[in-house]
Amino acid sequence: MRLSSFLAVFRPALPLILGLSLGCSLSLLMVSWTQGDTEDGCSDELVNGGLLQGRHVGEHQGANGGDGNEDFQPRIVPYHKDPSKPHKKVLRTRYIHTELGIRERLLVGILSSRTTLNTMGVAVNRTVAHRFHRTFFFTGLRSTKIPHGMTVVSHGDDRPVWLMYETIRHLHQHHGNEYDWFYLAQDDTYTQAERVMDLVGHLSAGQDLYMGRAEEFIGGEERARYCHGGYGYLLSRSLLARLQPHLDSCRNDILSVRPDEWLGRCIIDYLGLSCLEKHQEMTYRYFELQKNADPEREDSSQFKNAFTVHPVSEPTLMYRLHKRYSQIELDWTYAQIQQLQVQISNLSELTPEGKTGATWPIGVNPPFQPKTRFEVINWEYFTEDHIYSCADSSPKCELRGADRADVNSILETAVERLNERYQPQLRFRKQRLLNGYRRFDPTRGMEYMLDLALEAFTQKGHSQVIAKRVGLLRPLSAIEIIPMPYVTEATRVQVILPVTARDQDFVGNFLDTYVMNALDTRDNALLTFLFVYDPFDAQRVSQTDVFAGVKAMIGEVEKRYSDVKIPWISVKTEVPSQVKLMDIISKKHPVDTLFFLASVWTEVNADFLNRCRMNAISNWQVFFPIHFQEYSPALVYRDQQPSAASSFSSEALRDGRFDRHVFEEACFYNADYMAARTKMAADILDNDEMLESMDVYEIFVRYSGLHVFRAVEPALVQKYIHRVCNPRFSEDIYHRCVLSNLEGLASRSHLAMALFEQEQANST
Repeated sequence: MRLSSFLAVFRPALPLILGLSLGCSLSLLMVSWTQGDTEDGCSDELVNGGLLQGRHVGEHQGANGGDGNEDFQPRIVPYHKDPSKPHKKVLRTRYIHTELGIRERLLVGILSSRTTLNTMGVAVNRTVAHRFHRTFFFTGLRSTKIPHGMTVVSHGDDRPVWLMYETIRHLHQHHGNEYDWFYLAQDDTYTQAERVMDLVGHLSAGQDLYMGRAEEFIGGEERARYCHGGYGYLLSRSLLARLQPHLDSCRNDILSVRPDEWLGRCIIDYLGLSCLEKHQEMTYRYFELQKNADPEREDSSQFKNAFTVHPVSEPTLMYRLHKRYSQIELDWTYAQIQQLQVQISNLSELTPEGKTGATWPIGVNPPFQPKTRFEVINWEYFTEDHIYSCADSSPKCELRGADRADVNSILETAVERLNERYQPQLRFRKQRLLNGYRRFDPTRGMEYMLDLALEAFTQKGHSQVIAKRVGLLRPLSAIEIIPMPYVTEATRVQVILPVTARDQDFVGNFLDTYVMNALDTRDNALLTFLFVYDPFDAQRVSQTDVFAGVKAMIGEVEKRYSDVKIPWISVKTEVPSQVKLMDIISKKHPVDTLFFLASVWTEVNADFLNRCRMNAISNWQVFFPIHFQEYSPALVYRDQQPSAASSFSSEALRDGRFDRHVFEEACFYNADYMAARTKMAADILDNDEMLESMDVYEIFVRYSGLHVFRAVEPALVQKYIHRVCNPRFSEDIYHRCVLSNLEGLASRSHLAMALFEQEQANST
């Protein structure tokens, strides 16, 4: 009884007691195992075996006088500025990859001649040159006419070996630090650009490599091989650097007629490297094209997998080869897409949604799901002749141009896909389009929904007209980065402000904003006023200057900032045409001046000035921003006042709209404007009426040939103003001004509320 009562008392604590006892026993056991002399023997074995790294190993080996592993220890180098030495400005590189030592992957050199440059060289340039990062064409003597769009380097001597010597020396001297690999080929070689790029992408750039089709030297007694020039070959950057000191010796000591054999002998003799066809499990594949061969009939695996094809006897054959290989790549791409779609379809069964979770088409992003009713993408209704969503807000307009081509293409594709799916049981022929719908989904592309009246034919010849609905998608293709010229935010911006007599009341606000955002921040911008006098005010300028108040404000700004000068130019004209005013401004500034043509309602700030610098590119692009116009506060707020916080933040863009009818603000270079005006001079022949009917935007669109970049600009905000539309301007300019005033009053909801309140007031 006593034992059972004793166990009953301690039974709840029994697991704890057993756990403590077992833990103490194991701790004592582990201590007995680790005791002993471990200061010398074990530590020596660990160090010698390389199991220990880091600080303790370095100290142990350093004490014994060894080299140690001190390279693994970070060393902090303190920075001490010498006050006696003047501060030296650090010059940064133009591109970050130059500072980081990042090089481009591949440079291509095509060995040509003066006689074949305009035939075979042009064929190479049109087929594959644009797929490489950079391609040079090397010739001996300079051709009388260099083909457009080709970078040609002439060495002044047509001897083949001399051409190879000068080419290797040029590549190392001018591009040795910019590229990891150099690919050389003849102009009678067709190259599969994507496969060569893929090859160098799998090879290590930090090794000496000479890769191509290995060929025996004449005599064939030695095991070393050179790379045949007709099939192209790769040279690594490190090999080119090691070969450079020996080029002169190779030129004087090695006698050869073939330039590729001369180069191979030079590399073998001085670097001890032979041509390789296989390296790091990567094989250089090539194909020898037989005489009178037809590329369309070549179907061997060696031909399909080849990187290069040689010899190509004429430009027509080069284009036929390019067509054949493009078709091979296209078929392979379609096969890969089908394989991926099958894999996605099989894997979708394992997802929580099951097979229904796989969206159509398989592999394309699912449709955009709007979160609110304002994000719903509208469908456009169309027929074969008309579309019911027009750019000018008309309810119905005729299908023409790109829209008609789009509809015709999608109808042909729909019938073609139906026949591919149902043949040979059924064959379809389109009779007419019953209904058509389309919408652009930014996440996937252009979606179509078509109701087609089709005539279906059976294998026995019977036919019947049926109606069928089909859905199609024109997916967005791969996004490409368009190379643009280098621009910088350090460019000086010349702000041009035309002012008329009726606009001078708004100059004070413009000056205050400009002083705060440009002068106080020391932004690299200059301001020039252009005072536009009408003939009546110009006659009285000696007695009463209508712009005296504006000039006084300019004087006050110049007094406050002693190093700032704000010049002005006076012009007399009845019609202040943008083109006339810019003609005067353009003649008074250098050709490399970056203009920002502003208005008195523009609020200049640093963000927009930087975007002006980045988006206006000399001899490439002009920038016409779409400013944000605030609505009339009398209609939007009525009896309420806008909060002060809404003026600073994105909420300021809430009660307004982007005014796409106004083209007053513009950023462009003076050289681009002068070039466009020169082309325009033949059309106008001093016709003032034509100058009054055009603005700067139209001049760049019609006469410049540059990219005219028109985009919304959130940093360019204007207060509400009712513009005075000048009827002396062209009908188009006057119509845009009227539309800007009408659409800029308020939103539909604000106008509806104002009408509702007015009706209520009238009813009472």
